[in-house]
Amino acid sequence: MTVLRLAEHGATVSVPLDDLAGRALAASRVVEATPDPFAAGQWRVRAKGTVGVATIHVPDGGTVTLRIAPKIPVARLLFLIGFSRSAKGWRTDDVQVKEDSDLLPVLARLFTAQAGEALRQGLLKGYRHTEETALVMRGRVLMSEQVRRHHGRLVPLEIGHDEFTSDIAENRLIRAACERLLSLSDEIPDAVRGRLLRLRARLADITPLRRGDNLPPWRPSRLNARYHRALRLADIVLRGASVEHDPGDVTVNGFLFDMARVFEDFVTTALRDALATSHGYCVLQARHHLDERNAIRVIPDFVRYAEDGTPIAVADAKYKAEKPEGFPDADLYQMLAYCTALNLSNGHLIYAKGSAAHGSHHVKHAGITIHQHTIELDLPPTELRREIEGLARRLDPKIGS
Repeated sequence: MTVLRLAEHGATVSVPLDDLAGRALAASRVVEATPDPFAAGQWRVRAKGTVGVATIHVPDGGTVTLRIAPKIPVARLLFLIGFSRSAKGWRTDDVQVKEDSDLLPVLARLFTAQAGEALRQGLLKGYRHTEETALVMRGRVLMSEQVRRHHGRLVPLEIGHDEFTSDIAENRLIRAACERLLSLSDEIPDAVRGRLLRLRARLADITPLRRGDNLPPWRPSRLNARYHRALRLADIVLRGASVEHDPGDVTVNGFLFDMARVFEDFVTTALRDALATSHGYCVLQARHHLDERNAIRVIPDFVRYAEDGTPIAVADAKYKAEKPEGFPDADLYQMLAYCTALNLSNGHLIYAKGSAAHGSHHVKHAGITIHQHTIELDLPPTELRREIEGLARRLDPKIGS
């Protein structure tokens, strides 16, 4: 097994790899990989915008494991990930973990702590609706299924009933996260692996999720409040671990996060939260059209609307490497199209901080100004929130009125 340690958007490194392993690495699309023209038996490898752990299985039976460290501290990354499709109010502001450049060990430690606390009072129970074929009446008869399957016979019965059980979505999700982390146990310290095994033993009677199953839905409530943090972390584990695909003959199994998506989710969800108490409403990935015939579709990351549906502000999040001369002009053209389609005089591009300063561009003959903002992701959570609140006021000056 070959292990490569890389940094997000780091420098290209030349590593010894045989041809099969190098081709598998290139085919995985997790990193950039090309033969080194100056050294036989070497491949030039560079991480892009994905962080985490991935194992690439080579057709000859070997493996190449990639450990890609984020540019920002892992604890801060977990804070950002907490905004991704999560319910308002849950954020990992209080992450207390030893700083580590590897995401997976930190997340595994945090998950075992939160899951252990959730299960400390015993497994949560709730009502689960079950439909089954039975010889004894229970609940109610499903008449359409009874007729379709049994053609008027009295037995067996097709019935539906609610059962009070611990085999509910919340426990299934925690068990699935345990199973997923244990499947990547080579990357997890032994002490954490032991805690995961004990958690799984406590959940032994819970129905496991099978590969390909959709994640069971759950809703935050007063009844499952003690599970909330563990379930949010389970969601992160299961979404991050969903990178399993077969490009040709190369199988990739990993735990990876696309930093561009993480940044976009953080910016748009945090802006929506900051504007939640003001007038109007926000839509993420709003769909509009640029032309009169509605043939050219545009999808801004974030649009703020008045209560009557009139667009008030538009923003796009851009997590990308900055060029020496500043941010790419193509982003300005894209935002110009958004402002034109939405009939807005201002548009906002929001970048992860680089060396370029905040700027504004007044477009000739259009009456449109495009603003470029930057956010320093390495700030503490309270300061990150303050930056987002400042951005919210720029997007909607009437906030708080």
